[in-house]
Amino acid sequence: MPERSVEDEMVVGKHLYANMYGIERSKLEDEKYVRNVVLEAVRAANASLIDIKSWSVGGKKGGVSVIALVEESHIAIHTWVEYSYATVDIYTCGAHTNPWAAFDVVLKAFNPRKYKVGYADRSSTTLD
Repeated sequence: MPERSVEDEMVVGKHLYANMYGIERSKLEDEKYVRNVVLEAVRAANASLIDIKSWSVGGKKGGVSVIALVEESHIAIHTWVEYSYATVDIYTCGAHTNPWAAFDVVLKAFNPRKYKVGYADRSSTTLD
């Protein structure tokens, strides 16, 4: 029987989240474009796609939302066209995934004037 590593015995959770500012309107309102960016981010993260959903919302605070459910958790982008703004949530589990590579794809695709990124290690399974 093969030996199990410490990584096999624990949750390896990596949660990257970001706000992006000053994005070109045409990118923010294009559901197909945002959906393709999320699909490319899934591949870059080395995640396994289960399903992807997307929708457009009209009105002053409208935009596009796309969420990819992956075996390792999820990748989501939400846009607000009138504010030239988008949020990104990349949460992956497993040592084999790379949320930073996924975020690089998103940054290149949206080319924001500014962005703010946060990261949380979600690996703890005990209250220490």
